[in-house]
Parts: sequence; C-alpha cells; structure tokens
Amino acid sequence: MDQPGCRQGVKLGIDVGMVRVGLACCDPGGILATPVKTLSRDAKKNSDIRVVVKEAAGRNAVEIFVGLPRTLKGAEKASAEMARSYAQLLVAALGAAGLDVPVRLIDERLTTVSAHQALRAAGIGSRDHRKLVDQAAAVGILQQALDMQKARNATVGELVRAPKPGTVGNAIPSEEEEGSAISDSMPVPPTGPAHKRAAQ
Repeated sequence: MDQPGCRQGVKLGIDVGMVRVGLACCDPGGILATPVKTLSRDAKKNSDIRVVVKEAAGRNAVEIFVGLPRTLKGAEKASAEMARSYAQLLVAALGAAGLDVPVRLIDERLTTVSAHQALRAAGIGSRDHRKLVDQAAAVGILQQALDMQKARNATVGELVRAPKPGTVGNAIPSEEEEGSAISDSMPVPPTGPAHKRAAQ
C-alpha cells in the first residue's frame, strides 16, 4: 500500500556536478538504492537530461530525487543553484515527454564524502573513484530519501515546480543520446557505516 503522500514504485536519485551526473534507482518496494550509470553533463544540449527522462520512462519511475548540496551550516551556494536549475530543466523535460513524475530536491551535504569512503571500503582504487563516485553519491541521495520517507511515513524534500514562461521557476517544501554515458553501473556498496553517517 502507498504511504500517505508517497508514491509506491521505482524511484531515481541524481547527483549533479559540473562535469558528471550520477544516476541511481531503487526497487519497486523502495527498499534499496543501487547505481545505474554516470553521465557527462551537457549544459548546452542537455543530452544527459534526455537520458534521465528515458531511464525514468523505461523504468516506470514514480519519483525522482535530486541532491541539493548545502554547506554544513545549511547555506546554499553556486553548486546548490546548479542543482536547482538542473531539477527545473528535468521537470520541463519530463513534462514535454508526457511523464507525470515529480522531482524533489533533497539535502545531500555529506553524500559525496560518504561515497568516497564507501568506494575505498570496497577496495576500489582512487583512479577509478572519478568514474564511480557520482553513482555512489546518487545512491546515497536516493537511499537517504527512501529511509526518511519510511521513518516519517510521508514524502520528503522540496517539490520542484515547472517554471512558467518567462520565469526561472521555483521549488517548494513538501509537507513533510545515450552517448552521454561515461560508464554504466559497477558494484558499489549502497549502504554501510559511511552512508549511515551521511544520512544522519
């Protein structure tokens, strides 16, 4: 059964960077987040956003979480603005594709640090971190959202509204061509002590 305010089904997690975008998904039961792939960020043509839309359609996703990088004090800087802009572009692309998939921003202050720790714990060399850390961060973002939804028995994050013509768009708090792919998913531990610290 659906939780109040929550959709039951596959959900996606996205870690947005200037160069790469990490993508993760979960099972239909919303229990475990796993890595999907890393995409090259294409700010000019947004081909990476089109790939995300295709993934959402192909997996029948019901919700997408985009990480919002705040400072440890909760402030938002350039990276947070970039994530908000990406989320708004994604909402518009989903709408253009006829997909009713809500996009929500969720705090991801420590997920990248946690991702690096998880990769080291898995014995993955530092040379390979760059290709996988975005996926691992996306896993952390999605798993955190799933865990919070279960704990609160309600949806979480800021719902991103489609921008009106001539406006930048906004996000509001909730009540409570494939060539852009850099790498497909590789085994990355989605949970562990590092992740638990990030989710706290």
